[in-house]
Amino acid sequence: ALAREADRLGYSVVWAAEAYGSDAPTVLSWVAAQTESVDVGSAIMQIPARTPACTAMTAATLDTLSGGRFRLGLGVSGPQVSEGWHGVRFAKPLGRTREYVDIVRTALSRQRLRYEGEHWTLPLPDGPGKALTLTVHPVRERIPVYLAAVGPKNLELAGEIADGWLAVFFAPEHAHVSMDPLRAGLSSAGRDPAEFDVVPTVPVVLGDDWRSAADPVRGYAALYIGGMGSREKNFYHQLARRLGYEQAADEVQEAYLAKDYGRAAAAVPLELIDSTSLLGPVERIVERLPAYADAGVTTLTVAAFAGSMEQRVQTLRTMVDALERAGLAE
Repeated sequence: ALAREADRLGYSVVWAAEAYGSDAPTVLSWVAAQTESVDVGSAIMQIPARTPACTAMTAATLDTLSGGRFRLGLGVSGPQVSEGWHGVRFAKPLGRTREYVDIVRTALSRQRLRYEGEHWTLPLPDGPGKALTLTVHPVRERIPVYLAAVGPKNLELAGEIADGWLAVFFAPEHAHVSMDPLRAGLSSAGRDPAEFDVVPTVPVVLGDDWRSAADPVRGYAALYIGGMGSREKNFYHQLARRLGYEQAADEVQEAYLAKDYGRAAAAVPLELIDSTSLLGPVERIVERLPAYADAGVTTLTVAAFAGSMEQRVQTLRTMVDALERAGLAE
């Protein structure tokens, strides 16, 4: 229902994610079948869940079935999901991501698939395998590839090799924390930043009181900062610390790992939620939107975070109005 309304309103893309529940491609094929013009994107398809050739097959199929509307978002996930759910070691995620994107793009270009890397060798050199060519013809010559990146090195890699960046907990006032390494990657590859898509997912909760509107976001923030990873390796916890919330991030993690989820949610600073969300009356959101554009955001992903389906549909409509009032609608 949200995707159909977004399509009717002229939104540019609808994203679907996966963790260890529903998979993104199945959801996106369903959405693409019920929409006409809005793009469908994976945010993300997990790198450890599929071989790169399988991902290329899926991307080509979705692009073909949707009439050229697919955007391929990829990410290595985290060690808990990669090793616990998929049984794939999390070692050397940057190198694996680089090779993975190389192979996907090679396959999608319909070249005969040969690859010699540290993490993948195709075909295997000691067996009957042969170099094959993708038989599906994508609608477009180049399907855009987005990377979900949080840490500085992964952000550099996104700027170097991807067409866009899928961001979370993006605070315009602290954009340099992520944008500086991203731009360093773009610069090192000699790329034009104007051709790169910066896409943060931003929770939106409408209401008369912006402080109360923050409450539905607390559990989500606590899950990521406190529980989306181990004590030793949680990228979102590290991001919160880089944004200046060192003590609070540690308190959230401590409570969450102790399974005191209420205390973890309460420990998320209101300022952190407000700086990474759009909360309150529409007038407040209108005032806030230019900060995202000034920080380098090119596509704003609206996460209608609270309320009934009717209320979330209304959030989509309100955001169109807010963008127009802020002079940012295309």
